[in-house]
Amino acid sequence: MDSEIIAVGSEMLTPERVDTNSLFLTAQLNDLGIEVTAKHVIGDDRERLATAVRRALANVRLIIISGGLGPTEDDVTRDAVAMAIDRRQNLHPEILSGIEQRFRAMNRVMPEINRRQAMVIEGAHVLANERGTAPGQWIEQDGRFIIILPGPPHELKHMFERQCMPRLSRIVPSLAIRTLILRISGMSESELDQTIAPIYKRYENPATTVLAHNGDMQVHLRARCPSAMEAEALLAEVGSQIDAALGDRIYSRNGDPLEVVIGHKLKQRHATLAVAESATGGGLADRISLVPGSSEYFLGGFVTYSRRLKTELLGVPEDLLREFGPVSRETAEAMAIGARRRAGATYSIAITGNAGPTTDGSESPAGAFYVAIASPRDTQVVHRVWPAPDRVRVRAFAAQMALDLLNRRLSQASF
Repeated sequence: MDSEIIAVGSEMLTPERVDTNSLFLTAQLNDLGIEVTAKHVIGDDRERLATAVRRALANVRLIIISGGLGPTEDDVTRDAVAMAIDRRQNLHPEILSGIEQRFRAMNRVMPEINRRQAMVIEGAHVLANERGTAPGQWIEQDGRFIIILPGPPHELKHMFERQCMPRLSRIVPSLAIRTLILRISGMSESELDQTIAPIYKRYENPATTVLAHNGDMQVHLRARCPSAMEAEALLAEVGSQIDAALGDRIYSRNGDPLEVVIGHKLKQRHATLAVAESATGGGLADRISLVPGSSEYFLGGFVTYSRRLKTELLGVPEDLLREFGPVSRETAEAMAIGARRRAGATYSIAITGNAGPTTDGSESPAGAFYVAIASPRDTQVVHRVWPAPDRVRVRAFAAQMALDLLNRRLSQASF
């Protein structure tokens, strides 16, 4: 069974609000084997919402609408759905009585506009709201289903889990949806797709999606089968072929990002890490420290943006900076060695570069970076230049490259 989700509310068309309900609903529906094929955010407009409902009815068997069930004029969901399926609305005395009782329990008189929340679309099954005043509604229309839910997440989740999931489980054909997420580094999106397209194009199921964000590549395989065992077997069949084609460029087979993978490896080795950053301004340390439990292995970092702090905090010689400049192989190496020594860490990462878009008079072009990894054995330095740099993206690329280099180093050596 395919479904669409419609979130209602003009506030979600602004930068201040995000539709989080659809994420919860998607996870719940997938557990039942229901595929979400589209999501929409519609403002508080009856005509637009009615049009969206009509279009969805033409495409899928299940529509879930969240929000717009309040008592005010801009709460248009009931009106729009009734308009879309050409049904009347009737006042439900029991719902009205329940709303009045909630107000009396708060020593308040129910405003007249709250009567709108007791309006029920003809033929709908009422979904009681145990955590708010607006009930939901379950509507069947020519073999298709429309579920109307309140917008507040604590109300929606409770109602959907208690009242909708049991109903859906009785009508949904047996289908399991399982996903395999592979994360890849060290190659471009085009290189990745060129390598694996001959594999995944042979299969309509599972569906394959290739994603790229700031140097981090992801391959999502999504299998739909009558049973979980069949779905897992299909993912293993296709996943193993992609695994063989990409080899060690796959750093995660369960969706974990690089900073989590590195954390596991450091803990296994009882090793520690420190960082020294210039152009990334603490972005690398932020990624590492966002991982729960990172204090077990992450000692901390140095943000040495100026030449003076590179010398005072990391011990980079002044004559080295004068001779080679702050953006150089020699400076990156000295920063990594200094950070490892000052922090007493097993490993250290150093990043220095020019994030652009302009230069500061140095010889290094905008987009040029050096990343150094210092270990008990030696120090390695890698140079990269990103063309046409965007400051935010280049800094993110540099942090990703640094984590990738450390991950490869940890995979190759016991220390």
